[in-house]
Amino acid sequence: MSSDVHSLAGLIRVWRERLVPSDVGLLSYGRRRTKGLRREELAQLAGVSSDYITRLEQGRWQTPSPQVVASLARALQLDRTEADLLYRAAGLATPCPGGISHHIPPGVQRMLARLADLPLAVFAADWTMLAATPLHDRLFLRPSPMEVPGQNLAVDMFVNKTSMVVAYPEVGADMFERAIVADLRRTASYAVDDPGFAALLETLRNESPRFVELWAEGIVAAHQSLVLTVHHPDVGDVTVDSDMLTVPDSDLRVVVLTAAAGSDAAEKLERLRTAT
Repeated sequence: MSSDVHSLAGLIRVWRERLVPSDVGLLSYGRRRTKGLRREELAQLAGVSSDYITRLEQGRWQTPSPQVVASLARALQLDRTEADLLYRAAGLATPCPGGISHHIPPGVQRMLARLADLPLAVFAADWTMLAATPLHDRLFLRPSPMEVPGQNLAVDMFVNKTSMVVAYPEVGADMFERAIVADLRRTASYAVDDPGFAALLETLRNESPRFVELWAEGIVAAHQSLVLTVHHPDVGDVTVDSDMLTVPDSDLRVVVLTAAAGSDAAEKLERLRTAT
């Protein structure tokens, strides 16, 4: 077993031990012989097996993929400097400074854990979903980003057409499409050389004439708050306020959905939250 705190094994172990279940939205159970999260708890958060975490911490596996390192960085609530160190310890290049970051700062990770009763999702600047609360997944009938990484709102809207379950009573679907494209235009102003973003634009151009039409308009604007209605097959229409929060020194889109206390929508969200 590696004892070097600067090795991949040592870093993962030290950072796991500084967290407690409540930091990551988990309930504590049983006696804990050692401090910090259990290996199986970290594995659950990172979307890998507990055996995989054991092998990493024992130095028996030293070449995780960039996707796994990104998941570990989020699960361990690392800041950007720590995440870069984890990439280097794994023998990987750190994410490109001029590209689209998929790093979620520790404060946003804590917010996700403590606001689990709300439908809340975190998106990268290309509208790839990075994390979401269980209630958000239930409301939109979609798998967790941990289970199915890489889900992208723009692809859903323009290529997969799965966003048809959502209506926008105040602005209409047309205006929402324009808002997403205008926001992607803003991202393109600094991430045009990001290979993942270039591939996303290529997919949208090849698969969606509607996207091509809106992109050609050249409008650049940040996404704004709005009201949306989700057509849910179990509880019916749920109309909520959708607000986008900004994070200092980050280009994440934190989208929080809320309903007025005592409203019909609030009651439906509660039914979804407590559904088994």
